[in-house]
Amino acid sequence: MNTSEKDTAPPRWRRTAAWGAVALVVTAALLVLAVRFLPLPGLDGLLGARTHDRTGPAVLKSLRDMSRLEGAAGDYQVVVDLEHDAPFLPDAIRGTRTLYVGAGSVSAYVELGGLDQRAVTVSADRTSASLRLPHATLGTPALDPARSYAVSQQRGLLDRLGDFFSDNPGGEQAVQRVAVERIGGAARASGLAERAERNTTSVLEGLLRSLGFTEVTVTYA
Repeated sequence: MNTSEKDTAPPRWRRTAAWGAVALVVTAALLVLAVRFLPLPGLDGLLGARTHDRTGPAVLKSLRDMSRLEGAAGDYQVVVDLEHDAPFLPDAIRGTRTLYVGAGSVSAYVELGGLDQRAVTVSADRTSASLRLPHATLGTPALDPARSYAVSQQRGLLDRLGDFFSDNPGGEQAVQRVAVERIGGAARASGLAERAERNTTSVLEGLLRSLGFTEVTVTYA
């Protein structure tokens, strides 16, 4: 072996250090996978993730007096399949598809706060009464986080890179908005408002009859 061959040959310690670094990385990866998929006693507390709740107390922002009679409420569930893609790029590069199960409730109520004296008519002998009320209104659908969850999420390469630099990676706002819209539509189609009016009529009739009225008429306009 000549002098030039000795100068160009990598030193043994450099090869040893490189292999040692590779072995260290592989060992760390194996430990993480072992904790993730095969929890071992003692390692979970060392390498497992922990949750620290540093949330402050809730702050009261406003109070509102309620003057409505809630006559019905319904629980609904919808499976949202929402896909966004780019016209000229394959889904593996740019595109998202989320399968989301949204569960929530909707209430229906009759607003009594705006009624005046003309809404109530009582006969001279106080045996009959007529009430003229506004139609029932549907409340805003409220998603239940305990029963709503993402089944699967498929994201393209560019979308994953965007999530890396985003403050809200993999956000579910879009599918949650769709779930709220679908649940609200289901509440309207299921006749929840009409059911609330029937229940409100029954409650008011029972209340006025207990006060001595023998004939009670409730209408909605």
